[in-house]
Amino acid sequence: MFKGSIVAIVTPFRNGRIDKTALKELVKWHIRHKTDAIVVNGTTGETPTLSREEQKENIYTVLEATDSRIPVIAGIGSNSTEHTIDNAKTAISCGVDGLLVVTPYYNKPTQEGMYQHFRKISELSPVPIILYNVPGRTGVSLKTETVMRLALLKNIVGIKEAGGDFKMVMELASNLKNFDILCGDDALNLPMASVGSNGAISVTANVVPNLMSRMYKLIEKGDFREAKKIHLGLRHLNSVLFIESNPIPVKAVLSLMKKIKNELRLPLTPISAENMKKIKAVIDRYYPEIYKL
Repeated sequence: MFKGSIVAIVTPFRNGRIDKTALKELVKWHIRHKTDAIVVNGTTGETPTLSREEQKENIYTVLEATDSRIPVIAGIGSNSTEHTIDNAKTAISCGVDGLLVVTPYYNKPTQEGMYQHFRKISELSPVPIILYNVPGRTGVSLKTETVMRLALLKNIVGIKEAGGDFKMVMELASNLKNFDILCGDDALNLPMASVGSNGAISVTANVVPNLMSRMYKLIEKGDFREAKKIHLGLRHLNSVLFIESNPIPVKAVLSLMKKIKNELRLPLTPISAENMKKIKAVIDRYYPEIYKL
């Protein structure tokens, strides 16, 4: 259902407010460069700093710009099941095509607690749900057997795996039919595809949507030789995009590309001058073509 190059899109700001004009232009730019779907209100979109009204504003803006040409998936997760359900109802009322639901963070639920959390959301959702496993940010990790149980529930159609658990990916790919496995770590996009993933929810796609789209189309055709060339060619970019906490570096690059202002919300701050120099050096040396995208 959801596959290929899915961008975890940034939220552009201007003078402290969402820059809807810039966001619409980003979405249209992604469509021109064959991005397969858009995740709005994810971590890359600085959702923890957005009010509920701003989250709705983001969703409506992206939906308007896509005009049903590609799917729109809303990040709705929190560490409260009831809060997550409220977020889900809001996103569904806006008309999204899917929900991305992160494992509850900070309060560290058990596997049974996470199962019940996702079960509650699946019971109310008429749209597909993608699980999001990112232990580096949440402090908990879904186990393979828990994902297998969840895959039996209504509308749970896939997982974004950002914990680098290749064994889980192989088990899911081997045992589940029509279950989307999406890579959540751009450095692992090709390796994870080799053992069963069918796409990525990507930070790097914010900057090079054309290359990410091309790589996944090659993977879908089984042409791993050519896909490998793209993946290895992106290794320097994948590295510098995480030189500081996401989305600090990717917003810096998009500002160099004149797509957005380099503005974030506290507690995130613009990239340091030293790291901006490093990013610019990498772009100028390896990816000067992105200034023309």
